Amino acid sequence: MTSSQLPLGSPRSEAVPFQFVAEAERFRSNVTPPARQRPSLSQVASRTLVGLTVVAGLAGSLLFGLPAMEAGPATTGHSQQSEASQGR
Repeated sequence: MTSSQLPLGSPRSEAVPFQFVAEAERFRSNVTPPARQRPSLSQVASRTLVGLTVVAGLAGSLLFGLPAMEAGPATTGHSQQSEASQGR
């Protein structure tokens, strides 16, 4: 159906490549979707527990990982030598 074949008063004036696209714009449903169920108390508690576990894991990894990532000053007066080289 081209724009010249559309009936007068049609909301669309340009050509539509697929007929179902034009049909979908005119379609209105009178069926309402069912209401969403509220999560139960156990579902809310389990979701909260999972969230807290994830946050605690991230915080723990940050606490344990930050000291290892610090560049810190090198210890003065101590050079790395093996015990075998000290006896010479």
